[in-house]
Amino acid sequence: MTLSGSICALATPFGGRDDALDLDACGRLIDYQLAGRTRAIVMAGSTGEAAALDEREYSSLLEFAVARIAGRVPVLAGTGQSATAKTIAQTRRAKAAGVDLALVVAPPYVRPTQEGLYRHFCEVAEHGGLPVVLYNVPTRTSCDLMPETVARLAGHGNIVGIKEARPEPERMRALLDLSGERFAVLSGDDPTAMRAMLAGAAGVISVAANVAPSTFALLCERCAAGDAEGARAVNEQLQPLYDFLGVEPNPIPVKWCLAELGIGTPQPRLPLLPLSAAHHAKGRDVLVRLGLIEAARAVS
Repeated sequence: MTLSGSICALATPFGGRDDALDLDACGRLIDYQLAGRTRAIVMAGSTGEAAALDEREYSSLLEFAVARIAGRVPVLAGTGQSATAKTIAQTRRAKAAGVDLALVVAPPYVRPTQEGLYRHFCEVAEHGGLPVVLYNVPTRTSCDLMPETVARLAGHGNIVGIKEARPEPERMRALLDLSGERFAVLSGDDPTAMRAMLAGAAGVISVAANVAPSTFALLCERCAAGDAEGARAVNEQLQPLYDFLGVEPNPIPVKWCLAELGIGTPQPRLPLLPLSAAHHAKGRDVLVRLGLIEAARAVS
């Protein structure tokens, strides 16, 4: 299964007094993504507040997404946990829900060695039941999956790619040497995704695509066509959105944006809080300048 272009790390809408899953809003967000030419969707990743979902909610969310998407694009699920056995169990749970691939983050908090990371990902790939996309995001996990370890893992028949969230061009260059038909290198950092794709990355797993799927898809399409000038023009349009989505921790700003577009509420689950009122005016200005409110209404 080929992964390329704009892949959205979908937010998980909650609603009501008990912050229950809002599957109606989730369905509208999925429809917004598909109408915007998003090429694959990640459910229950860090943007999807996976850590705040219980096992029943996790399975229900994945089953709903698989049914709604109905094979039109690949569905990935975040399955990474701090322990290998728990990651395997979560990956099997995602497989049972009908998901196509597992997005497996380097184990957070426990800080394994490179050999420990190698063995962890091999075990998940061999026993989880799904093709694995590696995910490296040291700012969240406190460990760094090094290119040398990725090179060893890329030879595993059931490990099919990596989402690399480190922004340095040297890191992306080292990983791009590993890319090919059976191993996709994907950016995991929206502000530097254009640079990574013009250098050869197959696509990006994006937070910003939640809010601006069509614009983000256009950016990816221009990069894939080698149209550097056109890609830079689109990326310049998106820069204010990148800046705004960083004013508070993800997914706080993105959920506020989606609520402004009429999709769900701005409420994350504790310990995350809704976006501070001090940022609202700036956010509305960004959405208006990009024409996103009208675009979302046209789909709904």
